[in-house]
This record gives sequence, structure tokens and C-alpha cells, in this order.
Amino acid sequence: MKKLIVLSLITIIAFTSCKKDTKTTTTNTTPPPAAPMLRFVFKFDSTQVRLGSTGQPDTILPANHRAQNPHFNGMSSHYIELTPNANTQVGAGTVIYVTPATPTTAITVGTGSAQATYTNAIEFNQESVVGQGGQFFSIPLSQVTAGTYQYLRISVAYQNYDIKYGIPAGTTVPGYTFTSNYPATGTIASFIGYYTQIGSYTIKTQNVAVNACKQQGYWGFESAPIVIGGTSYSVAPSSGQAPQGATTVVNPLFATSAIKAGSCLVTGGFVSPTTGLSGLLTITGHETSDIVITVSMSTNKSFEWKYNPSSPNDGRIYPGKGDSVVNMGVRGMKPILPQ
Repeated sequence: MKKLIVLSLITIIAFTSCKKDTKTTTTNTTPPPAAPMLRFVFKFDSTQVRLGSTGQPDTILPANHRAQNPHFNGMSSHYIELTPNANTQVGAGTVIYVTPATPTTAITVGTGSAQATYTNAIEFNQESVVGQGGQFFSIPLSQVTAGTYQYLRISVAYQNYDIKYGIPAGTTVPGYTFTSNYPATGTIASFIGYYTQIGSYTIKTQNVAVNACKQQGYWGFESAPIVIGGTSYSVAPSSGQAPQGATTVVNPLFATSAIKAGSCLVTGGFVSPTTGLSGLLTITGHETSDIVITVSMSTNKSFEWKYNPSSPNDGRIYPGKGDSVVNMGVRGMKPILPQ
């Protein structure tokens, strides 16, 4: 009997000592709060004031010119700088972004004292192309030099937009000859950075292989399908090079802080979101929430051409009648501060 009691006690002790400790512990898995960011988003506005290269209103076209408001599909930038005041020279402000560039054979653009030489090219495949309301750059505010900034400088590298154009009567495309002027639409992809290394790019649906460097003003064009009587006809894509000076670059600081020839470094002063009056971007380094800057680009008659008097005067460009593009740069930039 004593043996039985001893064995029972041993068994109880064994089971008790092997029992798993079911005490639960909790681990804090809440991620740390995200660092506050400085964010930039694009806005394309065809009603924004149309400016000239010195930042003054430019609403009257030459008598032999026409223009239209293109519909923007996308844009990219390759340089962003926060500028403290009107006397700050290009590069002397807080540069927060530069697209990677590849070394190239030197090219010189401009004339006389306005010449500039470039020894590298923007790498297009490193660009972030975004549409209306799209964020094109962000950076932790802790990485931005604290200070007060009056101006923003952004170098536009690429634009993609839709235009209205006309096909003259008598034009022949595969399978069809137009018997009257035809109103059509198409898409332009334009490279307006100083010099760009392009592998390939897509206009709308057509992919174009380049594998070369192109100067400011290189473009590709794709027509929308043309449907007549239920039959679809196609116009072959085309590409070309606009002449130097065909891109307006708005710089209201031209008298105190000039930009290089061939550059598309657009400058604009920060404005209040409520009054539209001049404002200041202040970075303290102690922000607890994001700062979002809406970069509003004026597309007001930003696509401009020299008009051939024999072309119809219907607001469309007629390349087949001799109309030629003379300007395709944005017509001003308004960086809008957050509410």
C-alpha cells in the first residue's frame, strides 16, 4: 500500500513539473509614426494666367500665330530647388532633387553671351511621369534645410499632352483619301530638358525606340484612330526636333537670377491657397505632419504655332498646310502652399 502511494505521488509530481506555462505575454507591434514629408503634386490649369519668359502676362499672340490649351496627360521634373529670395542664384538655394544623369559628349546651345555647354544628359528612364494630381516627389522634412523660402524652381524634363489638329482635304493615308478637311486629335510627347538620354518611350499606345541623346525640343506625335463610315484608318506616328528657343521658360527672377540657355528651369513664387497672394514656405525641422505643395502649371495656350493663312482658322494646327510649332513650354508655375 505504501508503494502504491509513493508511485502516485511520483506520477503527480512528474505531470506537474512538465506542465506548459500558459502565461501570455504581449508584444507591442504598433509601427513607429511615419516621418513627416515634404510632398509635391502637379496641377495642370488651362485657366491660370499665361505668362511670358520674364513672368509678365503674355495674353496677346502675334498676328500670324495661333495657340490652344492642350490636355495634359503627364509631366516629369529632373531638378527641384527651394529658393530663399530673388537674389539667390541657381544652385545656391536648397536643392532637394536631381535626376541621375549620364556623361555625354559636350554640346553647346544658345548664341553669343547666352551660350551654355552641357556635358551630361538626363536619364529619361529614371524620371517619374505623373498626371493631374499626381505626386512627383517627396522627401522627409528632416532632410530639408530649415529656413524660409520665397520661390520654387523646377526643371521640367518631359511633357505628354493631347492636341487638336486638322487633316487637309486631299491628304492620303493607307486606304483612304480625305475629300474635305478632317478634325482630328493626337498626342504629343515632348522632351524639354536641356539634353536627354532616351532609350524608348510611349506616346499614347505607340512605343518609340530612340537609344540616343536628344536636345531640348525633341518630340513624338501619334494620331488618334480616324473612323470614317465605320472604317478605322491610321496615321503613321512621327517625330522631330523643334528649333532652339521653341520652349518658353518662365523666370520672374531673370534680372537677378538668370538661368542657363537650353534649360527648362521654371520659377514661381509660393502663394497662399486662400488669397492667391505671395506667401512663404517655412521649414522648422520640427514638423509633425506632412507639407504638401501643389505645383500648378499654366497650360493656357501653351501649344503655339505659326499659322499659314491658307489653313482653316478653326483652332486646330494643320501641319499638312504648313503650320509649324513655335512654342510648347508651360506658361507659368504657381506653387500653392497647404491650407
